Amino acid sequence: MRYAILLLGAPYSCQASHSALRFARAVVERGHHLETVFFYHDGVQNAARLAAPPQDEPHLVDAWTTLHSEHGTSLQVCIAAALRRGLLDAREAVRHGKQGHSVEPPFELTGLGQLVDLGLSCDRLVTFGP
Repeated sequence: MRYAILLLGAPYSCQASHSALRFARAVVERGHHLETVFFYHDGVQNAARLAAPPQDEPHLVDAWTTLHSEHGTSLQVCIAAALRRGLLDAREAVRHGKQGHSVEPPFELTGLGQLVDLGLSCDRLVTFGP
């Protein structure tokens, strides 16, 4: 079965990110394919490479990156929601005249059309929100 996740919650302000990550791991452990995690609304904060949580808390950016490297799961970030919250990849930083960027691969900035495609192509699209 092909799954996709829509994550709407910020990483450390609600349980959505932790729950989505646990669900993602359970999906792949049971032999299903997790196509994509789509980060939208405050969920785009999960892609912030500059996050530095205390050592006794899980580092969610690293956990999503590990999921990608171990299982090939695409990590797509809504570009409009990201730009509103100050999250840019290197290309968008140049385009907007900013000196730095805060999103880097394997996270990729994409449009809402990608989310629509996921809804059409995957067997299940599971949403986690605040």
